[in-house]
Amino acid sequence: EFQAEVKICPRCGCRGQAAFPEHVPGQVQYGPRLHALTTYLNVVHFVPLQRVTQITDALFGASISDGTVALNINLASERLKPFEDDLKAGLRQQPVLHADETGAKVNGKLNWFHVACFAGGTLYTLHPQRGYAAIKAAGVLSDFGGVVVHDAWNTYFRLPGEHALCNAHLLRELRKLDEHDGQLWAGELRRELQQVYHLQKSGGVTEQQKMAFYTRFDELVQAALEANPVQEPIPKQRGKPKQLPGRNLALRCQQHRAAMLRFLERDDVPFDNNQAERDIRMLCVKRKVSGGFRSEAGGEAFCRIRSFVSTLHKQGLSV
Repeated sequence: EFQAEVKICPRCGCRGQAAFPEHVPGQVQYGPRLHALTTYLNVVHFVPLQRVTQITDALFGASISDGTVALNINLASERLKPFEDDLKAGLRQQPVLHADETGAKVNGKLNWFHVACFAGGTLYTLHPQRGYAAIKAAGVLSDFGGVVVHDAWNTYFRLPGEHALCNAHLLRELRKLDEHDGQLWAGELRRELQQVYHLQKSGGVTEQQKMAFYTRFDELVQAALEANPVQEPIPKQRGKPKQLPGRNLALRCQQHRAAMLRFLERDDVPFDNNQAERDIRMLCVKRKVSGGFRSEAGGEAFCRIRSFVSTLHKQGLSV
């Protein structure tokens, strides 16, 4: 509440009144803290618009509308455009970035969240497509010359920089082949990979141990190809024959050997892609808690504000 005192000169009768602050133009209005709170509840804690209005009405007696909440979100997004530009420039300067994606509904249609991140910043973007067009529209990874850590999705291999694959995915696939399909080579490769990772993590892996592991890696991949022979075409059946899961994984290990084992060559390249998976998980939580978006603009505003909030958290700053 702001009060302006009015004074009347006892001599001349002139009436003088104090001026209100510039950000208080009306008789009754919602203050910046209430505007910020509605945005915070919706974007950070995924509270749906209608429930945000119920909370503000119950706590403050402010009967705001869904449209006011949406307006607050759009205003915050507009103010964060310079931040997003700076964030993209900062991401492109990093030596290593993590990438991942997940689906989201916009006006009832499937769209895709994409994340490009590192320990000090997060960029979320939304696009109708999942593939390279979405990555290019985000404006970071398509021009990035460092190492991109990702899963083995083919689209990422179109990026210009170097690649590092998530070995947590590889360990899960090897475990399945070992325990459920009886592929002995998979269990042995899994144990060898875990052992060399723990040695590397503790700083105790030597060049001789690396070379021994590379040799063993190649031997086990070759054993996998021999244990999973090529499936011949079936007469009168169109298309290529479906290969065994063990063979597909072995071929991927053979083709992307350098990307899988890059963590042994560079200390700044992690063993897995947990950074991106942690960052993308919050968008999966949003999808479960409050669903999708009514419009593409709403989704883009959410991504920009969420990028800001995530970056603040990573840098130890208060939202």
